[in-house]
Amino acid sequence: MPKVGMVSLGCPKNLVDSEVMLGLLARQGYELTARAEDADVLVVNTCSFIEPAKQESINTILDMAEYKKSGTAKKLVVAGCLVERYRQQILEEIPEVDFVIGTNELERVLEACQLDGAGRESELPVDPYLYHEFTPRILSTPSYAAYIKIAEGCDHPCSFCVIPQMRGQFRSRRFESVVREAEQLAAQGVREITLVGQDTTSYGADLGLRDGLPLLLRELGKIPDLVWVRFLYCYPNRVTEALIEAVAETPKVAKYFDIPLQHASSPVLKAMRRGSSGKHFLKMLAKIRTAVPEAALRTSLIVGFPGETEEDFQVLMDFVVEAGFDHLGVFLYSNEETCGAYGHPQQVPAAIARRRRKKLMAAQRKISQRKMREKVGKVLPVLVEGTSEETDWLFRGRLESQAPGIDGQVYINDFTGAGPKAGQFRWATITESGDYDLVARLEEASFAGQEGAATGAVEQRLDLIQIQPPVERVSTSGHAMPHL
Repeated sequence: MPKVGMVSLGCPKNLVDSEVMLGLLARQGYELTARAEDADVLVVNTCSFIEPAKQESINTILDMAEYKKSGTAKKLVVAGCLVERYRQQILEEIPEVDFVIGTNELERVLEACQLDGAGRESELPVDPYLYHEFTPRILSTPSYAAYIKIAEGCDHPCSFCVIPQMRGQFRSRRFESVVREAEQLAAQGVREITLVGQDTTSYGADLGLRDGLPLLLRELGKIPDLVWVRFLYCYPNRVTEALIEAVAETPKVAKYFDIPLQHASSPVLKAMRRGSSGKHFLKMLAKIRTAVPEAALRTSLIVGFPGETEEDFQVLMDFVVEAGFDHLGVFLYSNEETCGAYGHPQQVPAAIARRRRKKLMAAQRKISQRKMREKVGKVLPVLVEGTSEETDWLFRGRLESQAPGIDGQVYINDFTGAGPKAGQFRWATITESGDYDLVARLEEASFAGQEGAATGAVEQRLDLIQIQPPVERVSTSGHAMPHL
């Protein structure tokens, strides 16, 4: 059977799609590799949410195409969101691509990876796709952690976003399916589960399930072997009292809310087709903090949205200072040609948008520094993630308030008792703080009596192909970049 290598770009939701495709391939006997130079078939699962992601995807495709010249690769497959937006352009302008797979065509990866296949795309009709607990899946995350996608698609009409065009209408997985998958993962050694979906707070609404996410969190909190259950991507007006109570009352649910607010100025939020206001958001945050005093709050914001004035930006600045988020991401508006705001006459110059982003992040750095200092001297549970190869510290890990791959880390410079292992939950005394990271000393005791997942406990697991920062490659069609 051909040997297949996978590159996964973009968000955790896309990573789950990659893991499903790997599982389908492994079940059919394909050998999998994390070395691009050894692969007979290379699959690039792409992102195209905003312009930088789109360009990274294109560069990676062309980078992987080089292995058809210098390695053993005989076939290059492109999957994911870029295909949904630019299927024909990819086929026409990047002749190195041998097959394309859309977001609803994951099961066609088997057809795509056949070396004797003649077509470049499937001609069969496509139905909305959702994987389930019986779908084969190979984790690419550490053996102690995993993502579970609980829903697909989105029904919100945000004027800056193209995801509904790529992922379709919102649809939830069955409640029992999610619970069974979580139980299966826990039995394999997973101790931290992160629920993802374009809008996790809408989970179950399409199935007639009221308070679907709160019910799901409470049920997952009953699984004995799990230690942390977290969820990402809350839509602001769906952060209900039932959800807040579920987080407050379920010990295993991480006290962590990721609520992408996008802005705080009412005129900008109205133009974004989201509504609400900074004042309303502050009331919501206060409600969360009252019910869950230790809650970590994360948001993401967009600057440079068409029509954003200096007054609007000042409202956003004042809001960020008053809100005091634990974690904050700021993105420049990307004028995607199929989004609702495309072609708006009041485009904000890129230089102004970059200046605003820099100013916001400077304000957030001060907030983060203060919040990090407040943790010094406290004894908190830390999930050990391994050695710290890029720093002078011995090991690295995360607090409950730090989501994987998104927030800062805890660097460990000392420990008592047995040396730590990846996947262990240990009590740690915070000894130093930085802008976004912490330094700690591990104590001898394990947190919650958990010794952590045994390394390699998950039977099927694979490291994905790691790519370097994208460099410009030239397609054999002569284009330095496809005209996507």
